[in-house]
Amino acid sequence: MLDNFFIAVSAVVPMFILIGIGAMVKQLKLLTEEELNHVNRMVFKVFFCIMMFYNLYMADYASAFRPKLIVFGCLGVLFLFLLGMGAAYAFEKKVPIRRGAIVQAIFRSNFVLYGIPLIGNIFGSEGLAVPTMMIAFIVPMYNVLAVVALETCRGGKLDLWPTCKGILKNPMILGAIAAGLARLIDLHLPAPVLKPLGEVAAATTPVALIILGASFRLGTTAHHRWELIFCTAARLLIAPAILLTLAAFLGFRGVDFVTLVAIFATPCAVAGFAMAQQMGSDAELAGNCVIFTTGLSCFTIFGWILVTKTLGLF
Repeated sequence: MLDNFFIAVSAVVPMFILIGIGAMVKQLKLLTEEELNHVNRMVFKVFFCIMMFYNLYMADYASAFRPKLIVFGCLGVLFLFLLGMGAAYAFEKKVPIRRGAIVQAIFRSNFVLYGIPLIGNIFGSEGLAVPTMMIAFIVPMYNVLAVVALETCRGGKLDLWPTCKGILKNPMILGAIAAGLARLIDLHLPAPVLKPLGEVAAATTPVALIILGASFRLGTTAHHRWELIFCTAARLLIAPAILLTLAAFLGFRGVDFVTLVAIFATPCAVAGFAMAQQMGSDAELAGNCVIFTTGLSCFTIFGWILVTKTLGLF
């Protein structure tokens, strides 16, 4: 039991130390708002693209490609989306613009930012091929469903073509496409090229988590306290309880199971706040969902890792 406790600690603590460093950067005012936005944009457009390319280019596809895992992950996200839509319309009667933010909070996790370090801390760098492969499927699904939720909940007209173009321009998807093409034509990159790409890929997650910690802005919760409590419970407790139980029943184990923990038990996606802001939803509720789920996830992720490790699921 003590060994399982230390495994859970080693999986979670490094991530939150990096977020804490980011909070210290903010407290010391080492970056202005404008500088923070520029660094954040650089990490998203450059670092994540290189990380996706490098991890997929170096991956052993024979062992990393998991059709059963991909199907379960995508169906699980779709299930949470439908659950979120039902809950948003059933419980949010007074302020319709909150519905889109509620749906996003329930189905859209911070898988990209938390999945790689969580699995890397448990299985080492050799375990990263599986979650990286899943990113290529889950991220486009998140983007499409987020647009559907936000447009539908505000009564707008759904136009998927701009969404599809936006997905194809996503740096992570571009990196995945580039890696796939490179492997398809059997392009052999020399070591002097691969080494800096690997160094950038290794730096991506630490820098992104530091920027996340430096970006926190707490808004008022007075007008949406119950919605915030519901979204936080749904994201960190209800969703993982349902889907991880089903995953265990279906026989997912090892790195596959922890990848599902990273998809279904991690906090709300930071991108959900930006999309809510841009598409006329309740940006303050969306932002608070990110902040509160991120803060509380240090306890809930630890709990899920400890419980599932004790049960022998990885």
